[in-house]
Amino acid sequence: MKKFANILLVTIFILSTMACSFSASYPFSSSTDQNPTPEIVQVATRVPDIQEPQNSNTVTYNPNLLDLMNREGLLISLYERVNPGVVSIQTLSVTGGGLGSGFVFDKEGHIITNYHVVEDATELEVDFPSGYKARGSVIGRDIDSDLAVIKVDVPEELLFPLSLGNSDDLRIGQTVIAIGNPFNLSGTMTLGIVSAKSRTLSSFRQASTGGFFSAGDLIQTDASINPGNSGGPLLNLNGEVVGINRAIRTEQTNENGEPTNSGIGFAISSNIVGRVVPYLIKDGFYDYPYVGITSQEDLTLMEREALGIQEMTGAYIISVTENSPASKAGLIGGSTVTRISGLLAGGDLIIAVDDRPVRLFSDFLSYIMANKSPGDEIVINIKRQGEEMEVPVVLDKRP
Repeated sequence: MKKFANILLVTIFILSTMACSFSASYPFSSSTDQNPTPEIVQVATRVPDIQEPQNSNTVTYNPNLLDLMNREGLLISLYERVNPGVVSIQTLSVTGGGLGSGFVFDKEGHIITNYHVVEDATELEVDFPSGYKARGSVIGRDIDSDLAVIKVDVPEELLFPLSLGNSDDLRIGQTVIAIGNPFNLSGTMTLGIVSAKSRTLSSFRQASTGGFFSAGDLIQTDASINPGNSGGPLLNLNGEVVGINRAIRTEQTNENGEPTNSGIGFAISSNIVGRVVPYLIKDGFYDYPYVGITSQEDLTLMEREALGIQEMTGAYIISVTENSPASKAGLIGGSTVTRISGLLAGGDLIIAVDDRPVRLFSDFLSYIMANKSPGDEIVINIKRQGEEMEVPVVLDKRP
């Protein structure tokens, strides 16, 4: 089973970045073919009953209808308040055109989007809901979390910055809203929930082992996200940005081969955004903390039995990178052959970091990325041959 030998900085499923160039007859498109008109299915919806009592001039409304009207009013108000701060991004590169989304960060003309939206762009423009269009330049890039900052020269009265919320306060099942530019349909609003937290994806930073570092603290949502949504905001019902839409997991494509929504989308947490973006504006880059271990998200019961691990939770250290902070602190990876091919026993099991329980590897990674910087010290609680130990580790920056 080669999966244990692979660096776990790479996710095991197919992920499609949302700002992929796609063939359509839009500005900057590399193809002149027209998209066929999509099939529109009319759906009849039963209107809730309005009951009028006999011999009475009073009309009693169905409470479900009132709830629906209140919800509808909230969403309309939120959209009208927030949409002026959401932008569409058009890019031009040597391979053709691309689409993305973004949002206004401040009154100085800083626009936040995904790194992959502008990665290969030779020219880009930012289109505002008012109709105003401006050229933009990329002043900051973060290849670890997939963030970028664009600077535009726009009159201040046309800039409507969106507020960042606290993504740590999100709860599974909470309502979230995505606004963006899917398939060049600017100002599109979709609705969903927080499906999960602390997910991990591959970053764009390659490790010395040949794999890729992981990005952590991602929000999973079922709000509809499609090509062109990348870089747009994921919002709570207060209109605060709690995430930046980044990718979807899908095996579905349309007639042009473009990935389509499957109900599993991922957004960069607003707490990562709030931590990173000021550095991108000031320095153009951000250094993420580095530990130097290889792990996998979880272990099956069979794998735990083969490793001789009694605990049902925790992040198992498969390997430790030489001369890394983990190596210098004395953490160890697996070295003894087991009955499962490629799975080596004898590695440390991380059970907590800074007194925070670690159930999965993503718990460990998300905490480090969202809360720590190079030079900080963390205390890792491990189990080694049945004995619990505390190991202080001084973090470095990712190489």
